[in-house]
Order: sequence, then C-alpha cells, then structure tokens
Amino acid sequence: MSPGRREHSRPPVLVLFGPTASGKTELLSRLFRESAGAEVVSADSMQVYRGMDIGTAKPSPRLREEFPHHLIDIRDPGEQFTAGDFVRLADAACADIARRGKLPVVSGGTGFYLKNFIFGLGEAPPSDQAVRDGLKSDLAEKGSGALMDELSRRDGESAARIHVNDTYRLLRALEVVRLTGRPLSSFAVHGGPSAFRDCYRFLVVELSRPREELYRHIEERCGEMFRQGLAGEVQGLFGKGYTPEDPGMRAIGYREFFVQDGEGAKWRLSEDLDGVRKLAARNSRRYAKRQMTFFASIPAVVKAAPEAAFDRILDLLPGLVHTRGG
Repeated sequence: MSPGRREHSRPPVLVLFGPTASGKTELLSRLFRESAGAEVVSADSMQVYRGMDIGTAKPSPRLREEFPHHLIDIRDPGEQFTAGDFVRLADAACADIARRGKLPVVSGGTGFYLKNFIFGLGEAPPSDQAVRDGLKSDLAEKGSGALMDELSRRDGESAARIHVNDTYRLLRALEVVRLTGRPLSSFAVHGGPSAFRDCYRFLVVELSRPREELYRHIEERCGEMFRQGLAGEVQGLFGKGYTPEDPGMRAIGYREFFVQDGEGAKWRLSEDLDGVRKLAARNSRRYAKRQMTFFASIPAVVKAAPEAAFDRILDLLPGLVHTRGG
C-alpha cells in the first residue's frame, strides 16, 4: 500500500483529555451534540462501573442518548478493569464508530489509559508465581502501607497513580520491580509524536485551566454531587456488599465515606457528611494535580483553555477528518 493510501485508510481520532472538572463533557456537548457526527469513547477508569453515576460525574442519560458514549456501565464495582482492557475495547469501539462514518472521540482523565491508547501498551513481563506469593505474604504480614512505601521508593510514577487500597495494582507494580529491577512505569512507551500508534490519525487536545480556577470548579462539583444524592448512591452500593476492597469503590468520592473502627474491623459509612465532602474535595484536588503532572509527559498536544478549545478544535478538525495522502 502506498504511503498516501495508507494515510487515508487510517481512521481519524480526536483525543480530548484534562484533569477532573476541567470541562470535557461540556465542551464535547457543544461540539457534537447536535451534529450526530461523532461518538465518545470514555477514558475514565471509574465510569466503567455500573451504579456509580453521581460520584463519577457520568454524562446524563439524556446526553448519552443524543450523543452516544462507549465504555460506560460495562463492569460491576467488584470487577477489575485494566489499561489493557481499556485499549482493547477502545480500539474495537473506534473501529465500529469509524466504520459507520463517524468520528471517534476518546475523552477522559485517566492518563495511564490515554497514554497506552496513544502509544500502545508496554511489554511488561508476565506474572511470576513465586514473586507474587512472596508479595501476598508481605501484604498479610506488613500491610498495604508498607508495600506502598516500597513502591514509592522504587517506582514513584506508579505509586502516584495507585491507591494504597488497590492491592491488585499495588502487587502487580511491585511484582515487576522485584522481578526485573525496573519500575513498571519504565515499560510504558515514551516518545515523541513519531511514536504514536500508526493505526490512527490523531488530534490530541488537552483542556487546561489555571490551578485556582480548577480547584474552585472541583469544590463546586463536589458540593453539587452531594446535593444530587451521592450519599444515597454510596449507601445503596454498600447495601449490595461493596466496600473499598472492591476496585470500583476505591474511586474518589466513594472511598471517603468508609471508615473502620480499629484494625480488621468491618467497614461502615461515616455519619459526618460534611467531613466526607471536604475530604473528597481535597482528594480530588490532589488527584487533579497528579493528572496535570502525568499529562505533561504526553507530547504533541494542542493545549487550550475551555473557552478557546471550541474554536481551536473546529479549526483543526477538517485537516484531521479530510486528510488525503499524496
């Protein structure tokens, strides 16, 4: 196949990312809600979970009916969902969307998912049972805090994106570093735009707000979530048996509700809702700061404030969608 024909055969994909509360959903709604020319592939690690609607700020059912979204409500909160799962399902969704003559828009704030989608999955070593058994023994003896301390010393990048209660990912990251002497993060693909996967034509856009403005939006969003009934949503999930030991319930906005009265005690829900709200807002601000740090490692990005991004994307989309090879 000639280079020109190959270029034309690759589907265009708009990748839109930004930290929590940066305005991604609102921007996409303005761009595509009435055009019926695009569909969203959600790159949010927690919107995949059923029953977790308010705390993950899922697009409303009405918006999703008017403007289709993929990879939302596809797992129960007790199920794992990995970067590999995301890339595999996102590729399938993008192929389907492009086949129907529409533009795939991969949008969200889970930087690790986005980076693996853009560059491809790293080739980390397979699991080693002996190393894994040793880690499980250490976990039982020392607790997850001690293992997180070890990971922070040996793989700071992975430690920044893994919660201490997420023992599945914590053990996997330590397994790799103990097995190879290299951090798991070193197996991810890093490079310039020439390292982008060649199965798509990418337009990569990052929404950026001044930090104080972003933090103000986060505070407002947290308050609105509680007004919408977040506490009742968490109560319903807890009633079904879900706790922070389940992957979905480790999400910010959910895990803050849970407390234990002593080592090994059963989980219960906090009655201090104002304290929970403040803790969730604080953790959201910290998460947004980590997101911005991680996003800085993605090259060839068009960076724009939300109010400028609308016109910027409209200017660039024709070149992406109508590219023709020579």
